[in-house]
Amino acid sequence: MKFYDSSKKITPPQIITKQLIIIPLSIACLGMSLPVLAHKTNTLLDDVVSIAKNGLVSTTSEKESAEIRKTVPVVSKAPRPGGFIIPPSPKAEEYPGQYSFVDFITGKNRTTKPVSPYAPFALQTTPAADINFRYLDNPDHEEDIFDPLKRIKIGNDVILSFGGQFWYRHMRATDARLKPNGKNNTFHLTRLRVHTDIWYQDKIRFFGEFLDARHWGNELQPLGIDRNHTDMLSIFMDVKVAEALGGKAYVRVGRQELTYGSQRLISSLDWVNTRRTFQGVKVFWHTPKFNLDTFWVRPMRTQPNAFDQWNKKKDFVGLWGTYKPKKGDALDLYYLSLMNNSGTDVGRNGVTGDSVIHTIGARYVGTYKRLLFELEGMYQFGRHAADQDISAGAVAVGAGYRIPLPYNPTAWLRYDYASGDNNASTGGTRSTFNHLFPFGNYYMGWLDRVGRQNIHDFNAQFSLHPQRWLTFISQYHRYYLAEKKDYLYNAGGAATLRDATGQSGSHVGDEIDVRFNIHVDRHQDILVGYSKMWAGTFTKNTRPGINPDLFYVQYNFRF
Repeated sequence: MKFYDSSKKITPPQIITKQLIIIPLSIACLGMSLPVLAHKTNTLLDDVVSIAKNGLVSTTSEKESAEIRKTVPVVSKAPRPGGFIIPPSPKAEEYPGQYSFVDFITGKNRTTKPVSPYAPFALQTTPAADINFRYLDNPDHEEDIFDPLKRIKIGNDVILSFGGQFWYRHMRATDARLKPNGKNNTFHLTRLRVHTDIWYQDKIRFFGEFLDARHWGNELQPLGIDRNHTDMLSIFMDVKVAEALGGKAYVRVGRQELTYGSQRLISSLDWVNTRRTFQGVKVFWHTPKFNLDTFWVRPMRTQPNAFDQWNKKKDFVGLWGTYKPKKGDALDLYYLSLMNNSGTDVGRNGVTGDSVIHTIGARYVGTYKRLLFELEGMYQFGRHAADQDISAGAVAVGAGYRIPLPYNPTAWLRYDYASGDNNASTGGTRSTFNHLFPFGNYYMGWLDRVGRQNIHDFNAQFSLHPQRWLTFISQYHRYYLAEKKDYLYNAGGAATLRDATGQSGSHVGDEIDVRFNIHVDRHQDILVGYSKMWAGTFTKNTRPGINPDLFYVQYNFRF
């Protein structure tokens, strides 16, 4: 299939028109498989009219309402990332057990694993809208002080929930940002998130999440990801449009977080203080075995002292399908298009213009007995700055093993590759891979100095659970430039260091990352981490004397 003619100039309206074809086509596919769409939509409109006339009155019986509540909210289970860790299985260990630090200091031995909606880790990319509190409908659940804020029933048809999160992080960086002559940076971050979630049956949902992200003590100019004062992280409405084949289809309109697959391309990016969010429309249909999402969104521009606005010059369109053959396994197939209509991308011989990047890819992740594995490949094509074709690719492969010893030791070996370009400024084809909107720190090291562009990353990971509430993770990375004449790109995709002659070599350096997570209780986690890079030949020649490191401590509270 021919997506564009490289001999013709493509104007921004033409680009948008061609790429937005994916949305109606995807919705049409949903419509063909969901023949009840019209009937369900009319029923929904009748319910909306009833609410407007009569207020939040009960239109269903308590028995019917209980059945509906079993599926509300409709949540998207977080996908497994690469290098994932399977926590110690209670079925394989002797009881009783202690699942939190509070259990440990109080001597509380549990005979069953406690139910908790949050992952027992300080970082969690899962959007707040996908945290599942349905277990509260079980009258035998373990009670919690914040239970009264969740799943408040108003009549038989309305469910209201409140929640939030606060974190504090101290960070101390040496040779930060690969600055000349060495620059250190010690600073503090705080973040507050509060959300409200209201459902009418399983038909209409309103979700809003407030964000206040602040910093202080910076010795260097704060980054855009450090602060965002008094803003909305998410604010959207879901409308159910159909039910079919064991699943439900919804349209989501508004500001929302996106997290897909390995998160190498699309992530909410919880590591940063502001998180990442988009604004637009998403249609999704999820069943126990298959998910299908299609979306048109624009990334939000973070404005620390003003309300955020979407980037009107960028359009991001996607179609993402996930097949789940068995528990823990997943096959992802996807098509993504990022259109930059700002006219500022620099192409051959300094020519500027618009760009469009198409990404097609596939990923399989799963387990076989004690073996863990992942394989992902993607290819990019399109047009850059109106005078260069795009041809780039990336591959990630990894294998892990759960060693049958105490403390649940797990080892991974992984390889990440993303193409670069030896002649980006004058060549007719641009080959530097664009990592789009990734959770780059997770894969490429927590120093943020290396991004998944123009890179070979040979890495190993080893993890332990000395206690069920204590997680230890260590990583080792060895980085090489894919092309010696291209840039080294950081975790945000910014070009940082380059030797245009290629004579500085390709070895960027070696990095270690060590993290300890203490799961205090279901609401609290403490994360302590240290990262260090030893400069390779390329870094020594382009930034002599620079060997960055980072120490951080984070406290996280969720409710």
